[in-house]
Parts: sequence; C-alpha cells; structure tokens
Amino acid sequence: MIDETIQRRKLSDAVSERLLKLIETGELGPGSELPSERELMARYGVGRPAVREAMQRLEGMRLISIQHGERSRVVALTPRSMLKQIHLATRHMLATSPGALEYLKEARQMFEVGMVRRAAQVATPADLEQLWQAIGEMRASIAEPKRFVAADMRFHNLLAQVSGNPILHAVSEAMLQWLFEFHTELVRLPGNEDVTVCDHQEIYERVAARDGEGAARAMIDHLTRINARKQRSLRRPATRRRTEPVPTEIAGGGRKESKHEGTGAGASGSWSGPRSGHQSDAS
Repeated sequence: MIDETIQRRKLSDAVSERLLKLIETGELGPGSELPSERELMARYGVGRPAVREAMQRLEGMRLISIQHGERSRVVALTPRSMLKQIHLATRHMLATSPGALEYLKEARQMFEVGMVRRAAQVATPADLEQLWQAIGEMRASIAEPKRFVAADMRFHNLLAQVSGNPILHAVSEAMLQWLFEFHTELVRLPGNEDVTVCDHQEIYERVAARDGEGAARAMIDHLTRINARKQRSLRRPATRRRTEPVPTEIAGGGRKESKHEGTGAGASGSWSGPRSGHQSDAS
C-alpha cells in the first residue's frame, strides 16, 4: 500500500524551494536583486527566521550572494562554481573512502586521454604556444618543486581548455587539485622531473602534429609511469592532505598573450622554442 502520510516540512525549506523555482525559470536572472526580507515574509506568510534560513541555504548552494546592508543578488553560475559546491564533499570522500583515489586515478586517465585526442584535432597556433610555454616553465623550474608542479598542472589544464568546453576545463582543474591535495606524488615525484618534462614534450609534439592516437598513447604512457612511480614510492611515507593550493595564475591555464622568447634555460639545458611540426619516436 502506498504511504500517503503528509510529511511536515520546515518553513525555510518551502521558502528556499519557491525562490529556487524563480531562479530556475529565469524570473530572477543572474545579477537580479531578490525581494527584501520584509517582502518575502509578506509574500509567503512566514517569519523572518524562515526567510533568513532559506536565503542562507541558497547562499550555501552558491546561487545567491548576501552582502550586509544590500539586497541579495542571484549569482551567475559557472562550471567552476558548480564544482566548488562538491569540493568539500569530495575531499571528505578521498580522505575516508579507501578505494576513492583509485577511482579518481581511473577517471583522470579516461578524461585526459579523451582531452588530448580532442586537443590534437582543434589546437590553434596560440594554444600550442601556451602548451610549449608551460613545458618551458617546467624545465626552468626543475629545482623549484612548487613552481614545477604548478607548471605541470597548467599544461594539463591547458589541454582541457583547448577543447573550448568550460565544463571540461573546470573538471580538469578540480581533478588535478584533488590529486595534488591528497597525493602529491601522483603529480610529482622528486628526482623524476626530467622524465616528466620529456613526457610532456612528447604529448605536445603529438598534439602539434595532429596525431590524436599518438597523443593518446603518449598520455597513457605518461600516466602509467606516474602510477608505477607512485607504487614504488609507497615504501616511503606518502604526502597526504596538502592544504596549500597551487597558484591559480599558473595552474589554472588561463590564456595570456606572449611571444616565444627561447630563453627558458633550465637544469636540463637550453630551451630552443616550439617544434610544432616535429614528431618524436619515443612512444
């Protein structure tokens, strides 16, 4: 028999649902001011506590912004802001679920292989320039771990950005940030920087040559090597639960105008500039 019991609900839940419907239907669009507390109390026949609790719930969902002394406003949602909503829950899952990291590693490989195939199809000369500059930054910062990791992550985020899909770009940033915070060795292992630079250069060359399958193989080889090195490192204490975020101006992969300078000399030798038409035989 179907349970038809009428469930009691908090007034604030009903108010937040009404407001959410106004936002979803476009009656309250991005940037729009919400009615005042007094107006909402009169409209819905509820008290001030119910209205304030409803507003705080919507603010927690990053749907509205609340400023003291001003009307609350509807926030324009972006893929990045959507993923921020699950950031804390994801951190908790990675910290408490034994198999979660393996699932994340598997998801990352599937994601990045697809992204690099797409990049090989659509990358422009400007995209290739930014990818090459990220590799140059890695080579120049081999002796500076934080800067090296940021440039490494920027390279991967740029591959997602090349797709032109902001959801894919935001997912890439989120995945790499989660890996960095909980298992830094999956992003960088000290002593293997030269190998990492070579891996990224091989990926770049395949993308520049419009070789999607070659780029995918190079990415698989790169991530497989990372995981193998991580397994070997398990004999040493792992670095977990990092709390310092990578500088967003480096890791975020934002587009910037620049010129090839060919001056990024690093620990591995001089930097000769991009070879957009060259293919390596490494993979």
